[in-house]
Amino acid sequence: MSTVVTTLRDRWPAFAGLAVAVLTAVSLRIFGVADAAAVVTASALVYLGAAALGLRWSAWPIFGVSFVLITVGFLVPGFDPSLIMIAIAVLMIGYGFARGRGKPLHGLPLQLVAMVILAGLAVIAARQNPALSAILVAAGLLAHAGWDVYHHRKDRVVVRSMAEFCMVLDTVLAGLVIWLAFA
Repeated sequence: MSTVVTTLRDRWPAFAGLAVAVLTAVSLRIFGVADAAAVVTASALVYLGAAALGLRWSAWPIFGVSFVLITVGFLVPGFDPSLIMIAIAVLMIGYGFARGRGKPLHGLPLQLVAMVILAGLAVIAARQNPALSAILVAAGLLAHAGWDVYHHRKDRVVVRSMAEFCMVLDTVLAGLVIWLAFA
C-alpha cells in the first residue's frame, strides 16, 4: 500500500495533468474542439510568465489564471481567452525586459519566441474548420509537450512539477482533441 501512496505523492503532477486533460476534453465535447486552441496559448504563457517574473514557482499561479480564462472562454460566447492571454504576455514581456531578464537566452528571450509561435498557431487554429483546428491544436500541444520534456530535464524556467504536469496534460489532450474531432 505504501508503494501506491509513494507513487501518488511523487507523481501528483502527472496525475493532475491527466485529470485536467480529461476535464478539458469533456468541456471540448460540449463546447467544441476549436476552444482547445486557448490551451496552446496558455502553455506558452505559463513559461513566459515565469521567465518574465524570474520566479519558477509563479508558473502555477499563472496556470491558474489561464485556467480561469479558458473556463470563461467555454462559458461566454465570443470571449477569446487567447487574446487576453496575449495581452497579459505583452505586459509580462515588458516587465521582464525592464527588470533585466533578457539573459540568459534560454529564459525570457526563448520563451518569447515560443509564445509568438504557439499563440500565433492558437489564434489561427481557433478560426479554422474543426478538423483543421484539431490538427493544429494537437500539433501545438505535442510541440509544447516536447518543450516540457526539455525544461523538465534541464530543470529550467518553471518548477519541475509544472513541467511534468504540462507534459502529461499536453500529450493526453493532443490525443483527445484528435479523437474528438475525428471520432
